[in-house]
Amino acid sequence: MAFFAEVLVSGLLSGVLYALVALGFVLIFKASGVFNFAQGAMVLVAGLALVRAFGWLEASMPFWLALPLAIIFAGAVMTGIAWAVERFVLRKLVNQTALTLFMATIGISFVLEGLGQQIFGAQVYKLDLGLPRDNLFALESLFDGGILLNKLDLWSAVLAAVLVAALVIFFQKTRMGRALRAVADDHSAAQSVGIPLTRVWFVVWTVAGLVAIAAASIWGSKVGVQFSLVFVSLKALPVIILGGLTSIPGAIVGGLLIGAGEKLAEVYLGPSVGGGIEQWFAYVVALVVLLVRPQGLFGDRIIERI
Repeated sequence: MAFFAEVLVSGLLSGVLYALVALGFVLIFKASGVFNFAQGAMVLVAGLALVRAFGWLEASMPFWLALPLAIIFAGAVMTGIAWAVERFVLRKLVNQTALTLFMATIGISFVLEGLGQQIFGAQVYKLDLGLPRDNLFALESLFDGGILLNKLDLWSAVLAAVLVAALVIFFQKTRMGRALRAVADDHSAAQSVGIPLTRVWFVVWTVAGLVAIAAASIWGSKVGVQFSLVFVSLKALPVIILGGLTSIPGAIVGGLLIGAGEKLAEVYLGPSVGGGIEQWFAYVVALVVLLVRPQGLFGDRIIERI
């Protein structure tokens, strides 16, 4: 049981990291109806801006001052990207089809990848935000010897929980949050009642950019800030399919289920199929969900009347 619990908890903590990236997808789709293929590139640019600014600032000032200034700089970069995307891309595509907007985000992805690496560099950068990285043994009273956990993974879980709580409050309790949901339901109807579509898109892309900074901080601390962060978005796709494209809590639950499922499958089923099941398990789950419940566990069921 102790080994099972250790594998399960390790998978759940990995799922939190997937969920952080999935949140960016859900935010933009929930508020604008756009499936943002550029979310992975946003995580890369956010990480590059943060680690490079932190490196430059830390050389001339103490850690406690350099880190918040670097985060502010990264936030300014992501806000600038949100403004540019809204001003030069989305504003030109108001009331266009979802496919047109999706294709636009593919183009945005390649532009961000190229510009990010051209401006900030394309090397692998080590990111150390001062979070504890050592291991600890937990639940020793329940399991003989306890289960091995990493403190960085635990901090990731705390960060994800705080983000989810803040985003749920933002969407449910604030005037802008209600406007975002109205725009997602119907662009034309939202405009007809005076909701400024362009401002709404700018706000939601800015929020998604700030979430990308959080995801880049955690992933960058674990694997370094590098081009491979772009492909983290591929891991988030099964998460949002399972949880639902329109549900913020669904992104978290989907991440936890995918993370735990792939770890358990690798440990207990991997040896019988030759290993490597962790690489494709999530996509099989996503395929099954699409066949059985296309809207995901927490997604809104779309009802069309003819």
